[in-house]
Amino acid sequence: MWSWIIPIVTLIVGLVGGFFIGVFYLRKQMEAMQANPEMLQQMAKKMGYNLNKKQMQQVQGMMKNQKWK
Repeated sequence: MWSWIIPIVTLIVGLVGGFFIGVFYLRKQMEAMQANPEMLQQMAKKMGYNLNKKQMQQVQGMMKNQKWK
């Protein structure tokens, strides 16, 4: 019986821990992009978007309105 319970509990703890680590990492990346417009532009290019200056300002404005903390 313990040979079933321990792996299942370990899997659940690993999934929950991985989720929270991923959320923490993503939040830090979003905060860094908010402070660094070049990083935001670089991410947009990687995603296939070519943003002009006005569009970049709109994106930054939307990001500043978000609560990442």
